[in-house]
Amino acid sequence: MKIRSDLFAGVLPFVRAAEEKSFGRAAASLGVTTAAVSKAVKKLEEDLGVRLLDRSSRVVSLTREGEVFLERCQSAVLNVRGARDAIEGIRSEPRGVVRVTIPFVLASIVVTSLPRIASQYPRLSFRFDVTDRVAKLSGEFYDVAVRMGELEDSTLVARLLRRTRWITVAAPSYLARRGTPKAPDDLAHHDCLRFVGPSGKPTPWTFHDGKRTRAWETSGTLIVDHGTSLLDGARSGLGIAQVLDFMIGDALQTGALVEVLAGASARGPDVRAVTTQARASSANVRAFVDFLVDAFR
Repeated sequence: MKIRSDLFAGVLPFVRAAEEKSFGRAAASLGVTTAAVSKAVKKLEEDLGVRLLDRSSRVVSLTREGEVFLERCQSAVLNVRGARDAIEGIRSEPRGVVRVTIPFVLASIVVTSLPRIASQYPRLSFRFDVTDRVAKLSGEFYDVAVRMGELEDSTLVARLLRRTRWITVAAPSYLARRGTPKAPDDLAHHDCLRFVGPSGKPTPWTFHDGKRTRAWETSGTLIVDHGTSLLDGARSGLGIAQVLDFMIGDALQTGALVEVLAGASARGPDVRAVTTQARASSANVRAFVDFLVDAFR
């Protein structure tokens, strides 16, 4: 029996091009030229005798044959990646690139702490995709995802990084002008600065009344999709904001912000580091997750 030496030729460029829907973005993620990716995919199609991707001036899309081939190839690539991670797990020193997906609100905490792990493991480097989109670890080749809230995929390996609480805050200037709410129902008479997530809808505020946690619909002068801007609005005296405790920094200690409705403060979403079972044994992943635990402590 003849063994084909080119069995995997063009597979990874095809997978990346299909996932990115672009030869250019696939090339950037692989560290090669766009022409190299296009040539590799074309050669793969010629070898298979089918068209896998439909090209246009801006994007590429899968043909029916391409959809079937991609599903099988993703599994194969993940298996190979898992085998490499198992070997890497034997090494004493982590090295190479750790690919991370992380929400905007958590990114600054991790990035500003990176000098710790960089000094400990100088052969490690990091690729961060900062997005509120929930990426598929199994299909997008991330090593670690930092996520908030309940996990929807029970097959992932998760490690708790932090438990959070919702904190409701306002500037002293606002409270002097508008008064201090004594109960969540009082917020109907206040300007509430609201955060809007990927769904496009403002996030309801959350309070605990001593028996259960309830969501309150609020209204006000500002809706924003960026947590730092939300706090900037509160600091300026624009209105009241509800944020997670780790976002406050030293604003309460300095008096820039004052907590209100503290007795009704509710538990927020848990923060976790998650990875796939195949990558959990990687020395790189273990080192990075240990670093995350320290960063969020």
